[in-house]
Amino acid sequence: MPDELINLTIDDVPVSVPQGTLVIEAAKQAGVLVPHYCYHPGLAVAGVCRMCLVEVEKAPKLQIACATTVAEGMVVRTQSEQAKQARMGVLELLLINHPLDCPICDQAGECELQDFVFQEGRPGTRYAEYSKRFNPVEDFGPDVLYVPNRCILCTRCVRFMEDLAGEPVINVSERGDRAYIGIHPNARLDHPWAGNVVDLCPVGSLLSKDFLHKARAWELDKTASICTGCSQGCNVTLDTRENVVVRVRPRPNLQVNRYFICDHGRLNYRWMNRGDRIEAPLVRRHATDWDEALSRAATVLRGAGGKAVALVSPRTSTEALFLARRLLARFEWTGAFQVVMGDEAPLPGVPDLALRAERAPNARGAELLGYSRDYAAALETSRTAAVVLVIDEPDAAIETAGTLLYLGTVLPESAHGAEVVLPIANVAEEDGTYVNRDGRVQRYFQAKPAPGMARPAWWVLSELLAQVDGAEHCASAAEAFDALAGSTDAFQGLSYAGLGAAGQGITAKAGARA
Repeated sequence: MPDELINLTIDDVPVSVPQGTLVIEAAKQAGVLVPHYCYHPGLAVAGVCRMCLVEVEKAPKLQIACATTVAEGMVVRTQSEQAKQARMGVLELLLINHPLDCPICDQAGECELQDFVFQEGRPGTRYAEYSKRFNPVEDFGPDVLYVPNRCILCTRCVRFMEDLAGEPVINVSERGDRAYIGIHPNARLDHPWAGNVVDLCPVGSLLSKDFLHKARAWELDKTASICTGCSQGCNVTLDTRENVVVRVRPRPNLQVNRYFICDHGRLNYRWMNRGDRIEAPLVRRHATDWDEALSRAATVLRGAGGKAVALVSPRTSTEALFLARRLLARFEWTGAFQVVMGDEAPLPGVPDLALRAERAPNARGAELLGYSRDYAAALETSRTAAVVLVIDEPDAAIETAGTLLYLGTVLPESAHGAEVVLPIANVAEEDGTYVNRDGRVQRYFQAKPAPGMARPAWWVLSELLAQVDGAEHCASAAEAFDALAGSTDAFQGLSYAGLGAAGQGITAKAGARA
């Protein structure tokens, strides 16, 4: 039975929302963002900043939108003169002691204090006294710095560590104009999910050491992607500057990671910027063009018979895994992948969210397409196979009497004897999909160009299929995925466009159709 809907009016716009909805969330349905600092949809309500004051008809005084639930027939005015004056007063108080650090602050351009002062603040201050000062910076942990002079005491960080991380190592110390965020003298902010306090901070008070002074916000290109750190499939944003990934931030998805990512996924991005990439196709270790390399690989595939083995990385896109399987369908083929294991680190306050022990973003997708986890057996079979196709497995100890075809981003020593080496893009350089541990198919998008002549793995395999079997070439990841969905039971009914930004769950647990 659906929740009962409550009808109200916000800034003359009629809105219907479920019972129990907060006014600040209901306002979003009316296209209104009520200014706020302490409120965050992923945290418990605190109601301490008083920035979200709005006028509610028949209420004796202004109400805070973050702690007021909707009522039938309620009339809310966010832009009344009384509400605007009150918010202007809150901003004036916040700015009394806030330093003019914008020219050197990492948060500049993404700062909610900047945004709301520009939108709602006074043109000047009425205070002439010299503002208070704390120590310039405090070292809170492996990747977190605290700048107390910028802190507006919204307590988002405190509530995250206490309610969600389950480690209340920080608090509001002192009171009044002496208050600041203090850390336990014998503790560090080293929880596996501690980096989220940087994302939650609305100003430049909590900073990431990793991103410190790397770029200004307006220099960054922002691209939706999927974290490759484990099988959870957290939604992230890749921030690039001059075609270099410089920061990874969480992207909200209430079905997967809500608003958070772990520090492992946040900081494990430098491999996307490696400088030792394969930039041109190789035939017997000699650089060539795509036409010659694809022609030679197609000749090998057409002329060979018997067994074939595909050794693939669990970072390979679902589209590439599908096309590789189709390419080897003429053989008696075996496909396998290996998973690096680590420690599992849950976020206690969020159900079913953790850094998973399996460090494999597309292991589920590989299994659905017929690839095995028995990597050792596949490696043994590869010794006598006619063709061994390796997709971005730099650690594979490949020994084969047959022909080795290697698709990769970097060239390992074990691939030096490959007949053909084809350079491919990494996850930041292509479009594609992954399937997370819960069977959710999610898209990621190209954030930067691939180096040299490198191409997406699905493009390379589609070109090979066209030359070997005369199949129609897939011109995009969308075409490759739709071909996959049309021939694989588990993906039936899905479309690339229909996945949207949040992804969709698979419809069955079945594998590929013959």
